[in-house]
Amino acid sequence: MRYTRTLTSLVALFAVGGCATAPQWGLPAVTVTALAETEPVGTAEEDAADDPAIWHNAADPAASLIVATDKKAGLYVYGLDGSTRHFAPGGLLNNVDLVDLGTAGIIVVASDRGNLEQAELKLYRLDPVSARLISLGSVPGGEGEAYGLCLWQNGVALHAFSVLKSGLIEEYRIELGSAPKSVPVLSRRVPSQPEGCVVDPRNGDFYVGEENAGIWRFAAGSAAGILVAPTDGQQLVADVEGLALAPEGADGGWLIASSQGDNAYARYRLPDMEPAGRFRIAAGAFGSTEETDGIELSTKPFGPKYPGGLFVAQDGVNAPSAQNFKLVSWADIEAALAGTAAPE
Repeated sequence: MRYTRTLTSLVALFAVGGCATAPQWGLPAVTVTALAETEPVGTAEEDAADDPAIWHNAADPAASLIVATDKKAGLYVYGLDGSTRHFAPGGLLNNVDLVDLGTAGIIVVASDRGNLEQAELKLYRLDPVSARLISLGSVPGGEGEAYGLCLWQNGVALHAFSVLKSGLIEEYRIELGSAPKSVPVLSRRVPSQPEGCVVDPRNGDFYVGEENAGIWRFAAGSAAGILVAPTDGQQLVADVEGLALAPEGADGGWLIASSQGDNAYARYRLPDMEPAGRFRIAAGAFGSTEETDGIELSTKPFGPKYPGGLFVAQDGVNAPSAQNFKLVSWADIEAALAGTAAPE
């Protein structure tokens, strides 16, 4: 969810009775700049761009692709230069994720908000040569309005986590074939509206952001969650939005969260979710990011511009153009964060 902050609204806030409080800003954050940006989504003057997913081309990393949502219209496929390679009209597709299943293809799944009473998951196969999305149909995603979506490859099985606006989270096993199916696995719930989610590919730990409360972790196969990173107004400022995870070793690595309330990104050290710095994307050759919804991160090499990995963030304020996505070198982010102490 986005709350646009303007000078006019801030003036009005302080003018009412003289007792309103200022918007809260978190702890200091280091700054990085984007090395590229995507072309704007086609829906202008709307909150439309939302969530990205990254496909890594192991044979030619610089030819990797980004799949991203225009939640008013469908899915875009972008090259790493930001150019539009393909657009697949699909309606109200909110969040997206993908998994490369090898011989079964690159499977893309998006949450569909077209029916507010019954969520659907739209399935596609990404052709890595043409960069086109081939529709595989839709499967049920739970009762209620679709919102967040993330995938987990559990051995040879593909699991989808359908995050509903009500707080209900439905885990499904996706069966591909001539008539795809979503087979219920487990139901979970958080107290209020969630959206962004990510799964640790090593052990199936599921992380989800409850927008006004913080980040929950659910162990694989468990319906009982733990709030592991609250929206404390310091490391993480509500709303918490997109989540991304970079595994290292058996249980280490990083979890990144969009701290939308102060236009920043919070880094946590796994497995203990210890706060480990914050960063912002500032204006440089390309614009800054504000009010970010979805994010994605891969630490694989993506050619000479992104040898240490790629971070992609939705930009909610890309004036005067429509919203888009910014591409940042993960090596630049790590260098900027090097030596920053964890908050007390």
